[in-house]
Amino acid sequence: MSAPITIALLGGGTVGSAVAKLLVENSADLAARIGRPIQISGIAVRDANKSRGSIDSSLITTDAQTLAASGADIVIEVIGGIEPAKTLIETAIANGSSVVTANKALLAAHGAELHSKAVAAGVDLFYEASVAGAIPLLRPLRESLAGDKIRRILGIVNGTTNFILSKMYDDGADYGDVLAQAQALGYAEADPTADVEGFDSAAKAAILAGLAFHTNVTIDDVSREGMSKVSALDIAAAKSLGCVIKLLAIAELTDDDKGIIVRVHPTMVPNSHPLASVRDAFNAVFVEAEAAGQVMFYGRGAGGEPTASSVLGDVVAAARNKVAGSVDPGQSDYADLEIHSIGEAKTSYYLNLRVADESGVLAAISNEFARHGVSIQAVRQDDVGDEANLIIRTHSATDQDLHATVVSLRNMSEVHDVLGVMRVENGVSS
Repeated sequence: MSAPITIALLGGGTVGSAVAKLLVENSADLAARIGRPIQISGIAVRDANKSRGSIDSSLITTDAQTLAASGADIVIEVIGGIEPAKTLIETAIANGSSVVTANKALLAAHGAELHSKAVAAGVDLFYEASVAGAIPLLRPLRESLAGDKIRRILGIVNGTTNFILSKMYDDGADYGDVLAQAQALGYAEADPTADVEGFDSAAKAAILAGLAFHTNVTIDDVSREGMSKVSALDIAAAKSLGCVIKLLAIAELTDDDKGIIVRVHPTMVPNSHPLASVRDAFNAVFVEAEAAGQVMFYGRGAGGEPTASSVLGDVVAAARNKVAGSVDPGQSDYADLEIHSIGEAKTSYYLNLRVADESGVLAAISNEFARHGVSIQAVRQDDVGDEANLIIRTHSATDQDLHATVVSLRNMSEVHDVLGVMRVENGVSS
């Protein structure tokens, strides 16, 4: 074998440490797969005095900028966030390095710009680990399904929220109690906002939509609703309807195939749907394509070694290209589809209304639904003292029509409270 493929690693946290460990432990196998040996040229960290286990201390540096500019064959970025990661990646590309990153926030905000720079410099930009950790997902979308037409993607892409919702379902507990438990177990951060309010899922949804529909999609194009307002009452209602609640990332073509809608929100998923059985901190993404039909990708969506596994897969791909003197084609955004608002999205809904227990109330409420073009599929009434709870399931309707209906319901004297409103996934088509 000739000269080694040099690798500069930016970031020495949970994922970075796992990447460094696997690069060393699997070096012989990686060399055989690539056709040349690999060599870590440096590891940029914040604290050079922190113990790094078996990692050679001579590789450690706090000067990430110099390491990014060193001209290593491959630069791995696992720092996260927008800056300094963006500047470091741009520096690496400008100095002829291919880049492997796990940075979903950066890609969802500036992916198109970084792809353009990589293409101009003749280097690769890979990011399999940015969505769903260890699950091989982005490369199948980009390559295996390249000859097909994807119509819809929906997935559980955040393990923290899935763990919380799974525990709420199992224990009947409120959100706050389960969040505290998730934090104690290390599944949720001290500040869980990025996860529970859907920002993390929205970034991943933007990346998935861009790949699936060959259109530049940023996080600002994603309609986002978190799951912190999901209550034990909503969980109980989901059980009564034969559903579970998941925070889903959904990207889909509009009916005329000329646009896309990308959204993140809590959704009731029928127990018959494959996503309903995805529990705890696992991730799964369900793809609907015209020729392939329905395909689901499932596995661990986070963690040091699972994420490092995806990083190393990209390292092997980038290194093979270096050996062959080639690069991948890069980002495909030829379709340039129009991005539509969530108001045009069509789905079924669940509503939980506290109403006056009087004759004529149900008819008045039904008329309000009809006035806004929303068809009721089923109604269940539970008496509560001198009031009643109405659990309503609608047929498919646009988000904007349902929203207008809810506004009208809140203004009706017969409706004392709107206790819950949630979208319902319609299940798997045959």
